[in-house]
Amino acid sequence: MQKKLYLLDAMALIFRAYYALMRSPRTTSTGKNTNAQFGFTNTLLDLLNNQNPSHIAVCFDTKELTERHIDFADYKANRQEAPEDLVLAIPDIKRIIEGFNIPSIEANGFEADDIIGTLAKKAEAEGFEVFMVTPDKDYGQLVSENIKIFKPGSQGNAAEILGPEDICKKWDIQSVDQVIEILGLMGDAVDNIPGIPGVGEKTAAKLIKEYHSIENILANADEIKGAVGEKVRKGKDLAVMSKKLATIILNVPVEFREEEFLVRPFDKEKLLDVFTELEFKTLSKRLLGEEITIAPRAKTGQLDLFGNATAAQDEKSIVEHPLPLVANNISNTPHEYHLIEDENAIKQLVEKLLTNKEISFDTETTNIDANRAEIVGMSFSVKPNEGWYVTFPEKRTQATEILKLFKPLFESPNITWIGQNIKYDLLILKWYGFEIVGDTFDTMLAHYNIEPDGKHNMDMMSEQLLGYTPVSIETLIGKKGKNQGNMREADVEAVKEYAAEDADITLQLKQVLEVELKNKDVQKVFEEVDNPLVKVLTDMEYEGVNLDTEFLNQYSVTLAGLAKEAEAKVYEHAGQHFNLASPKQLGEILFDKLKIDPKAKKTKTGQYATGEEVLIKLADVHPICNDILSFRELTKLKSTYVDALPKLIHPKTGRVHTNYAQAIAVTGRLSSVNPNLQNIPVRTDKGKEIRKAFLSRNDDYVLLSADYSQIELRIVAAISGDKNLCNAFREGKDIHTATAAKVFGVDEKDVTKEMRYKAKSVNFGIIYGQSAFGLSENLKISRTEAKTIIDNYMLQFPGIKEYMDTTIQFAQDNGYVQTLMGRKRWLKDINSSNFTVRGFAERNAINSPIQGTAADMIKMAMIKIHHMLKHKGVRTKMLLQVHDELVFDVPKNEIEIVKPFIIENMEKAMLLPNDVPVAVETGHGKNWLEAH
Repeated sequence: MQKKLYLLDAMALIFRAYYALMRSPRTTSTGKNTNAQFGFTNTLLDLLNNQNPSHIAVCFDTKELTERHIDFADYKANRQEAPEDLVLAIPDIKRIIEGFNIPSIEANGFEADDIIGTLAKKAEAEGFEVFMVTPDKDYGQLVSENIKIFKPGSQGNAAEILGPEDICKKWDIQSVDQVIEILGLMGDAVDNIPGIPGVGEKTAAKLIKEYHSIENILANADEIKGAVGEKVRKGKDLAVMSKKLATIILNVPVEFREEEFLVRPFDKEKLLDVFTELEFKTLSKRLLGEEITIAPRAKTGQLDLFGNATAAQDEKSIVEHPLPLVANNISNTPHEYHLIEDENAIKQLVEKLLTNKEISFDTETTNIDANRAEIVGMSFSVKPNEGWYVTFPEKRTQATEILKLFKPLFESPNITWIGQNIKYDLLILKWYGFEIVGDTFDTMLAHYNIEPDGKHNMDMMSEQLLGYTPVSIETLIGKKGKNQGNMREADVEAVKEYAAEDADITLQLKQVLEVELKNKDVQKVFEEVDNPLVKVLTDMEYEGVNLDTEFLNQYSVTLAGLAKEAEAKVYEHAGQHFNLASPKQLGEILFDKLKIDPKAKKTKTGQYATGEEVLIKLADVHPICNDILSFRELTKLKSTYVDALPKLIHPKTGRVHTNYAQAIAVTGRLSSVNPNLQNIPVRTDKGKEIRKAFLSRNDDYVLLSADYSQIELRIVAAISGDKNLCNAFREGKDIHTATAAKVFGVDEKDVTKEMRYKAKSVNFGIIYGQSAFGLSENLKISRTEAKTIIDNYMLQFPGIKEYMDTTIQFAQDNGYVQTLMGRKRWLKDINSSNFTVRGFAERNAINSPIQGTAADMIKMAMIKIHHMLKHKGVRTKMLLQVHDELVFDVPKNEIEIVKPFIIENMEKAMLLPNDVPVAVETGHGKNWLEAH
């Protein structure tokens, strides 16, 4: 059996892991960022589980200067300081490596690539197959038949294994040792290796192909003509030094003792300690078979959610002490949970509950989809550690009779109902014909307003905020999967404990979260936007939307035919038939037969990458790419939407009922799920056709669409106060034409279609951090032209630049940004010393108030319109919210009654500063496409 040694370049992998999760950072309950630790651990596990190494080691750099620094003082001088979170992660990662019983190797005066190079060559001499685990291109110089680069996958791409042939093809060289020659000539910006100024990769490859080495190039420098020759002669000394800097040292004083590198069983105790500290709950359960508990810090005195003293407390009087690792749970916490099973007991419970102004409430059901679930029981709590669970019979008529006993509670306007994701419970009641009249308080949404990033489930909040681990539902109905049961099959005593605990814990969470809403100054957005929207969404989800299945069936046939035509064109270009669904066969056609990209990338399995991004870049090179993209679009439309939507029709209503998730997007936007109606394509004609399938209730109704016009640009104008932008909106101008006239210095009547298109791209891109590079890629123009357009834009609209600068400064001073309604987005990396990390936070600082204000505005409009429709007693129903659009089912005789009110409530939902007007466009028709 071949012995396989995997040598990991620690810092390269740590940096890669940290940045891979930067858009959705992982943090512990104490706010510690664990991106690097989590990503590195997953890479390590992937190697151990899927590559089956016999031997392994992790190699680190040290802080000591190396020979390269002595030779060239500016070596790596342009590298940014590592982010603080990444630096703090390294000790944790070393503990994780130790827990896996893997050796960590470092040597003062040498870098990790030198250590890896030395060990790789020594192991190769002893008959090992060696894999250098790194994304670093410099390692190409070490590759041989038995030493390869293992480049871990990223962003969904598979890992790559690169051998000599791959390296030579990548660099266009004859042998791998010429990688050093290429790097010596072209330099390396990452490590600040200068190379010869003005010599890039292509020129370097051309010179090496002719002269084979830097020494030979310099010996023949006088023969090299033109500007290249002049650059070579001037850069002689830099080339010699750069080659030395790029050369990996192979005589580091480290020994390869085979037995020390053996893969060994991990140390469960050590890993459990570090996984608990880092709150790797899933990893711990999967790898170690251990449940870990997140134990919060207990404090005397009144504290907020994040461990800060409230204003009413003297910070000096607060004493912290750690809670024990084993948190409280149902088995060690005194409680009184009562089982209610007969009518008299229910009536007594109702009488008792009616004396309370707040009731925590939860339903137990047979399905996580509220539109298809049957009620199994209800639980209530009005004080901590006490609760009641009411059981329900399976027969629907009998269950309804029991619910009637609770009508005095449901119809009381004086009771506030507390729930975790209470929309689900309201929907359950609505399907049985009951509605709650009083106000609600949703603990999930409260936590979402306080801390929009991350999760908001009850178990997590309970562990973090109360130090209490609730009963897991899996103990009642089993683990997820085809064999999982439901609540009706579970033991009633166990369900009682579980359900009453839910209501109890939700009540306790409300008491904590209510205080924190005030402390974090987000009470207004919770009370005026997110919380009152719950009942609006309940009615919308219950209503559903009518679907034209006959059209979808016909369109499915049409798409199948068009896909077949596109497939035929692909085969015509290819000159043969093959399996178009096979990435392997497709790659061979594109890159081996048609040779449309000589530098095509391969995955670790040796097949070519043929993803959408690759094909879009090559679309201008060969027409086969567009036909492949067309085939994929058509088949995706067919399978994901056209064929899938009819399967989601509710058997009782004949309509499709989506679920609007309120606590997912950090900007405040709603998310539509199961099905995702917000993702129905609108950019292509084929995608737009799907909207034809969404119909009004019947021939006496129409669908009415009301859409905010350019709302985010209007918000930009309003909050920036830019004079030119505000005036353009006040005067009702076409904003992109007005922008183009300013940017290109022409009269509005002389603005061309191309100018308007470019201005539109800048308008929508610049406020989201689009750079000159991004604009040039988007518009397919030079970076110079893109920079000129952006510079002119900033000159003509100085208020935008001022908004960007002041917003970033506010975020740096306060740690957050906010919408006009006070919705906050916390930006922990806004003051990072690392440019990339800080830049990402700065872009979020700029666009979050804009996106968030737009989200708040349409939510407030929905609340007002919902109230108006009920108040007027009309039959019109609000059905859908998609981005900046609302869709209504309207009787034809109510169109002229409700349309003005819908427009007025949308336009006046939130008045924008600087008198920037809000505009709403409407349309109506028998289907959604006609209406829009």
